[in-house]
Amino acid sequence: MTKDKLLNKNCCDQSIFSKLHDKHAKDLHDFIYYKFGEQFNPKDKVQQAFLKLWENCKKITPDKAKSYLFSVANNTTLNVIKHEKVILKYESNTKSNNSDHQDPQFLLEEKEYMDKYQNALSKLTEEKRAAFLLNRVEGKKHKEIAKILGISRKAVEKRIYTALKQLRKEIHEI
Repeated sequence: MTKDKLLNKNCCDQSIFSKLHDKHAKDLHDFIYYKFGEQFNPKDKVQQAFLKLWENCKKITPDKAKSYLFSVANNTTLNVIKHEKVILKYESNTKSNNSDHQDPQFLLEEKEYMDKYQNALSKLTEEKRAAFLLNRVEGKKHKEIAKILGISRKAVEKRIYTALKQLRKEIHEI
């Protein structure tokens, strides 16, 4: 099939949809995993994104599908985060003072460190954080990261280097 014919088709054809799934599912999972973490169920977000693509397959051409999938997965996860913030706010207002049987000094230090770490990660730009986590957690090479993020290898190297520099500056213990 020529590229022009493919551009005019929608994603409702099963073979096209299947190819899109094979091509983008892992990258979409990794994107959600590294941007938001495992606690937001990246596998579920991938399934939800592809379900939404299938529901709107007549409106989406294959060349726009990747962008659509990433936008849907990102927005779905952001909606979950908003909902969890509401729940946490409610729980913190209704929470009674429960005593914990762990050493208070340890709990305080752990909380301070986690706060520092989360704060440092949150100060990274989304681009730096994604490149950093793909490299350090997933163990992907710069070339692979460049392909996933659609940028040059040099850009990946710079993002990882500046992310490390920024994290070291923010958290002196690392």
